Amino acid sequence: MAQKNMSREEAGRLGGEATSQSHGKEFYQEIGQKGGESTSRSHDKDFYEEIGRKGGEATSRTHDKEFYQEIGQKGGEARGYSDNDDNGNNRSNGNDGKMSREEAGRKGGEARARQRNER
Repeated sequence: MAQKNMSREEAGRLGGEATSQSHGKEFYQEIGQKGGESTSRSHDKDFYEEIGRKGGEATSRTHDKEFYQEIGQKGGEARGYSDNDDNGNNRSNGNDGKMSREEAGRKGGEARARQRNER
């Protein structure tokens, strides 16, 4: 039974629930992809830099040093997998004098935590 004086918020919530029950994951992936493609045609590099900066600042206010260390480590590990060939062999010799991705992620997390603490 529908309410007579339903708020927009309530109507939107009910409509979203009904839509989610009638569509699968692929539907949402498709509309997300289309939306992303449309946005990329109508916005430039500065737009994405600005939303990235704002998102990073908002995240830094709600997450601690351990969060950044964890995501840095996970990112480094994931990138490490991409350095392997199809047989799991490391493509690089590891003697190039560069910091590992895991170490870079850890240091990045620590640096970001220091920035948060300086505010």
